[in-house]
Amino acid sequence: MLEVNEYARVLQALYNKSLILEDTSDFHPVLRFWYFDAMAHLDYSISVLAYNADSPRNQMSREYLKHRTDEAQTDQLGIFPKFMVWLEANHPDEYQKFPLFVQKIYSSSDPASYRSFRIILNPDDRRPMPPETFQIMIDEMFERSYLSALYNNSPVATKLNEYIGTCR
Repeated sequence: MLEVNEYARVLQALYNKSLILEDTSDFHPVLRFWYFDAMAHLDYSISVLAYNADSPRNQMSREYLKHRTDEAQTDQLGIFPKFMVWLEANHPDEYQKFPLFVQKIYSSSDPASYRSFRIILNPDDRRPMPPETFQIMIDEMFERSYLSALYNNSPVATKLNEYIGTCR
């Protein structure tokens, strides 16, 4: 029997989470898209370490992420990265509701980014991210305060609508 590596266990922890108590259809559409985008990058980042990078699973995920990247360029969805920079500068209390890795990805002063669809927090570090770091990211994605911030009537959604209004 093959031994399950530590990243596969973390991936299982992600798959054991549930949004059953949430009404994701009531999430702000832009925040909803970017929530699932972050989740897809998180899933892919862990999967590449859990399985062979060229496994069918990872190849399908890459194709899906390519599609999401194209979709993210549309007018309303494409505003999110600039919104995050604005939110960080003007409303840090609302910005802090986002998971730390999402804050780092969209911060104008942090080198973290998505590279080849993987979450890279430190581009100079060539070692794989520890499984514990991924577990923290997963837990943050399901924190009550963050999920509450994604709903249409939340202060974050209100700020996003405000920001969208100033960009027109």
